[in-house]
Amino acid sequence: MAHQPQIRIPATYMRGGTSKGVFFRLQDLPEAAQMPGAARDALLMRVIGSPDPYGKQIDGMGGATSSTSKTVIVSASNRPDHDVDYLFGQVSIDKAFVDWSGNCGNLSAAVGPFAISAGLVDASRIPRDGVAIVRVWQANIGKTIIARVPITDGAVQETGDFELDGVTFPAAEVQLEFMDPAAEEEGAGGSMFPTGKLVDDLEVPGVGTLKATMINAGIPTIFVDAQALGYTGTELQDAINSDEKALARFEIIRAHGALRMGLIKHLDEIATRQHTPKIAFVAKPADYVASSGKRVGAGDVDLLVRAMSMGKLHHAMMGTAAVAIGTAAAIPGTLVNLAAGGGEREAVRFGHPSGTLRVGAQASESGGEWTVTKAIMSRSARVLMEGWVRVPQER
Repeated sequence: MAHQPQIRIPATYMRGGTSKGVFFRLQDLPEAAQMPGAARDALLMRVIGSPDPYGKQIDGMGGATSSTSKTVIVSASNRPDHDVDYLFGQVSIDKAFVDWSGNCGNLSAAVGPFAISAGLVDASRIPRDGVAIVRVWQANIGKTIIARVPITDGAVQETGDFELDGVTFPAAEVQLEFMDPAAEEEGAGGSMFPTGKLVDDLEVPGVGTLKATMINAGIPTIFVDAQALGYTGTELQDAINSDEKALARFEIIRAHGALRMGLIKHLDEIATRQHTPKIAFVAKPADYVASSGKRVGAGDVDLLVRAMSMGKLHHAMMGTAAVAIGTAAAIPGTLVNLAAGGGEREAVRFGHPSGTLRVGAQASESGGEWTVTKAIMSRSARVLMEGWVRVPQER
């Protein structure tokens, strides 16, 4: 009886921030998958275990959540003043497609460590002890990320005492700088605020007219007030993800926001754009108990934020959405800034379902246009497994 043999591909399974993904060197992929297209998408879906009508990804490396259905391809960069190129693929769990429309800020923390360990960074740039600065070109959105990776005895240091809410164990801190983070999205004209307004009236049939801040920074994001949706901003995953009507409402708001932002031309296109834009709701500080049981006091944070990812409430906060939060908070008048108390600020600490996170941004206004030179935050990363992934060979 004929059967398909399995091929094996060098790969590394890594945690970056509050996400996990399968990392590849571009040169290690099968030749047909070294170029964008159907062969690459099919390979990555098979690695992750998608599409899976059961929604579990049992027959693959995925973890059946948006945070764990991720792939990364890294290669040495030919761009001036960059070390590596980083391409992120968000694999749909139950549908047959890979979304290449945005970055993963959490896995960005693992790119520098992976690149160093994989021999993709010039050895002259890696100190014996100290911090290696890895200059990353984020190919999905065409932006630069500077990763500061701790090095001990010439190797990436992964263990440490840096704690990140949403991650159980401490690890070494990786500092990230997202340079010029306003996303240059097709149809959005490269503007941080594609509608030209800090706050819009977003009309959503069946929902009503919502105040919304729609911003391209880190990742295109739609911010709305929690109260306008009947929420307090202290909600955890079960309160949202067990409510099918709520999930459907968020999706229709996301679709109409994407249309206003120029990210899609027709509402039905949103079905093939799950990764972007994100939708989040904000509220003023309040006491709540995080998913770990940790108590978060109103005095511990500047505001509360809950964000949706791939149709579900995220268990913590996407790194790119954190960039959007930090950027919007730095610009007086946005919904994020107002929830944080208004005024000018260069950093904000917000509460999310797993705890708190601090993110900074440097914003300035000139001629009525806002620009952000960089957003800064800290994450951690660790290799979980390395070797080869196996997939059935295509006939």
